Amino acid sequence: MRWLVVGSYGMLGQDLIARLSAEGEVVTAVDRDTLDITDPEAVLAAVPGHDVVANCAAFTAVDPAEEQEGAAFAVNAVGAANLARAAGRTGARMLHISTDYVFDGVASSPYAEDAPPAPRSAYGRTKAAGEWAVRAMAPRHLIVRTAWLYGAHGNSFPKTIARVARAGGPLAVVTDQVGQPTWTVDLADLVVRLVLDGAPSGTYHGTSSGETSWYEFARAVVTAAGLDAAIVGETTSTAFVRPAPRPAYSVLGHDALTAIGVAPIGPWRERWDAAAPLVIGEAQPAV
Repeated sequence: MRWLVVGSYGMLGQDLIARLSAEGEVVTAVDRDTLDITDPEAVLAAVPGHDVVANCAAFTAVDPAEEQEGAAFAVNAVGAANLARAAGRTGARMLHISTDYVFDGVASSPYAEDAPPAPRSAYGRTKAAGEWAVRAMAPRHLIVRTAWLYGAHGNSFPKTIARVARAGGPLAVVTDQVGQPTWTVDLADLVVRLVLDGAPSGTYHGTSSGETSWYEFARAVVTAAGLDAAIVGETTSTAFVRPAPRPAYSVLGHDALTAIGVAPIGPWRERWDAAAPLVIGEAQPAV
């Protein structure tokens, strides 16, 4: 297959390209400096000749989006619509990466794939609009929601925690936000499996299994860095008021994957243990 990977310089985009290369797939990699997805004519010129359009591009700056919702909408909604329209016209498969932020984050059990969206932030609203556009314009779509992504490329929560811990700085991490830390390598593997296996069009959740808090994840990161997890202190969201509300509960269910016989990503802690040496480097015992 011939893939157009949009957002190829990002954390997920780089791991997706590596996964596709290992499969021997043909990849055209573009990012914002080579394709402006907010330009419909540019997108219509770029998509023909590809069997799959993988949209990993997004305006992911959650707090700035509160004051720049128009800019976020241009990428997350209009950009997604342009890609979906072009994919629909050419018959290409449209793979679109979305987010847990389309939900309100107040549940107490995992969100199902068909749970009604109720975004509470500009980022969530613009991503929900992008999902709607993809469903409306690309009949052969796969929407994959993910959350709490980390990887070897770019910045991520475990890199920040490991850096601060190794520098001896104070760490206070929230205990009242719960989700599923997800390695971009695992997400890339999942979406490639969905496409190559010919998964039915629809919405799926691409997160690790299980759940944890940012606090417990930070402790796992510090332990993987060879340091004492006791250095991680507890705090709550009320101590870190941000412009955009964070979901208190970001756990996504995987019933849609199970229903089509596709294995979800494994338990978050098991996958973190596998990822840690690549994401934060080998453990460095405290002196």
